[in-house]
Amino acid sequence: MLFFSITLINLNELVKKPLLTSLFFILPLICGCTPSSEDIAGKADANTTPQEQIGPALGSTREAPELLDASTERCIRNYGATIKRYAGRYGLDWRLVLAIMKQESGFSRSAESHKGAGGLMQLMPVTGEELARNLELEDISHPEQNIQAGIFYLRKLYDLFEGSGEADRLKLTLAAYNAGLSRINDAQELASYLHARPAEWEGVKDALPLLSKRFYTLHRSVWGQDRPKSGWFGNAGQTLKYVDSVMDYYDDFRLALN
Repeated sequence: MLFFSITLINLNELVKKPLLTSLFFILPLICGCTPSSEDIAGKADANTTPQEQIGPALGSTREAPELLDASTERCIRNYGATIKRYAGRYGLDWRLVLAIMKQESGFSRSAESHKGAGGLMQLMPVTGEELARNLELEDISHPEQNIQAGIFYLRKLYDLFEGSGEADRLKLTLAAYNAGLSRINDAQELASYLHARPAEWEGVKDALPLLSKRFYTLHRSVWGQDRPKSGWFGNAGQTLKYVDSVMDYYDDFRLALN
């Protein structure tokens, strides 16, 4: 598959300006298992030239016939063409989208989380409303529109981690999709304070649990207050499992699907 070509930004700039991404998003104040409210700046052009697909090369030790269950096959029959169309438009591997959809909603168009996230891509209400305005969509709960908005949102997140290597960039994107971009920004800033590399997933992965309330003294040293900029984050374990799970599904789908 083609890999997305990136121009590495200066790492020092990433450390100095962890909130550069506010040009694209309203940083969420809450977190959860689905995207938090973030303002997507700029309207998508329906005639945008498809970009090269992204996603690191992965391998699997499992046999292909074992990888597709009935729900996955049914989703591909019902929505495969739609997923491929919008993934191609926004330059993503459609199998990555499929992996996210499996983790987020189990391929249920009527899925709704306890926080109100809905649809196949489990978009939070405020996020969905903002995406609907930018993309001029009428009903974000409609499967096709939910898929389009979710893929567009995923691409916007991916673009904000351009200073990272491909594998790190993808995992950071998934973490931001799950926990909210502002949580990942806080973790990057904390990683930098601890002399880790904020552009690498391992540094952010280790920093995420440190955003919880029990580390308020550390927060005071970093931010001059008892909590991170976006507030305490107690669901780091859930986000780390989310990233691993999506990557496992993606690994499987790359082996099983062309």
